[in-house]
Amino acid sequence: MTGWAPGARAHGEELPETKLRIVGGLAGINLYKRLEAPFWTQRIARASGGRVTAEISAFDQSGIRGQEMLRLLNLGVIQFGTVLLSLATEDPELNAMDLPLVSPDFASLRKAVAAYRPEARRFLRERYGLELLAIYSYPAQVLYCRQPFRGLDDLKTRRIRTSGVAQAELVEALGAIPVVTPFAEVVPAIQRNVVDCAITGTMSGNSIGLHEVTTHVHEMAISWGVSIFAANGWAWEALPPSVRAFLQQEIAGLEAEVWNAAERETGEGLVCNAGQPGCVNGRPGRMTRVPLSPQDTGRLRTLIATAILPGWLARCGNACADAWNGSVGPLLSIPAPRE
Repeated sequence: MTGWAPGARAHGEELPETKLRIVGGLAGINLYKRLEAPFWTQRIARASGGRVTAEISAFDQSGIRGQEMLRLLNLGVIQFGTVLLSLATEDPELNAMDLPLVSPDFASLRKAVAAYRPEARRFLRERYGLELLAIYSYPAQVLYCRQPFRGLDDLKTRRIRTSGVAQAELVEALGAIPVVTPFAEVVPAIQRNVVDCAITGTMSGNSIGLHEVTTHVHEMAISWGVSIFAANGWAWEALPPSVRAFLQQEIAGLEAEVWNAAERETGEGLVCNAGQPGCVNGRPGRMTRVPLSPQDTGRLRTLIATAILPGWLARCGNACADAWNGSVGPLLSIPAPRE
């Protein structure tokens, strides 16, 4: 936390009493349990000397479909909320910073998100009237399989759990079969042989016991599970300026902690799944870690250029091509063609 003292003052005035209602991310994930929820229920009150307080509930425990979050924020039904971009299927514009294979490691992800943040802010304001307050990331989404594999070329004909359209397009490009499966049903799907492999987080997969029903895990990040935290524009502007300044400063601190945790848990998740030294917060498994092979490295650019990017542009159009070419595209030296 960035550290306002109890009884905090902003611009020379004591913060006015303010109560907020927050809808957070997935309930069972560390980001929510260890960071989001304590931040809003405890740290905001402590940092403001009790002047600003908040309640928070996870969207998936509130009867809210993730696909509806942006619309509900726009309507003001939800005033502050976390939106998982993989579930924002009607708004592919927001997916540019977390398309599959675009960020195979954490450093690449930081650059992609930084490059696309201005586009995301503009889009949210123009389309939904929202104020972008933070961008979060879950740990790396990697591939778990119950049968051995050495790289992407070994996945042909396998049924692979995916969580969104772009992941499904990648799986199809690899000659495999995508099976869209909710996170809570991943382990049962493996156990019932509904799927052979699953794409999910290194640590979240460990937390649900995926390391007990699969044998091999790829070290390459397919995607990351980027999410945004935004406010309804009217609700945000209705807050006193001192409260807005206080929240912006504190949320920036939360965002930094989320990113640090995502990087740390990406590595620890792989360590825990393999039962290697350094597993502190997970459960040790006995999985085989599959490194990124030279063959896979050579295929990444081709897959992005021939499958991932065309699929996204087909849903998104020339406006997205322009946004890509002015942000993420130059990082990869992969331009997006305009129709």
